[in-house]
Amino acid sequence: MSLQFIKDTKGNITGVFIAIEECQTLKTKYSDLQKEESEVAFNVVTWQKEFLKDRLNEYFRNPNEMLDFDSTISEIEKDL
Repeated sequence: MSLQFIKDTKGNITGVFIAIEECQTLKTKYSDLQKEESEVAFNVVTWQKEFLKDRLNEYFRNPNEMLDFDSTISEIEKDL
């Protein structure tokens, strides 16, 4: 399989490109890939959905109070 990796300006891989022919082959081999997104929904328990919903609402109410990913990782690493 021939994959093309998509990178951001920092060189981090952010996506993968699969040729349509290979994608069709995968869909045939793995029939679950052909289902609609709603049919393949992740089994996330209700409390996790509510937690995520609350966190997103908090972010949209106060976006300036949130840390970016790099800052968050730095804060976590300080405590290790």
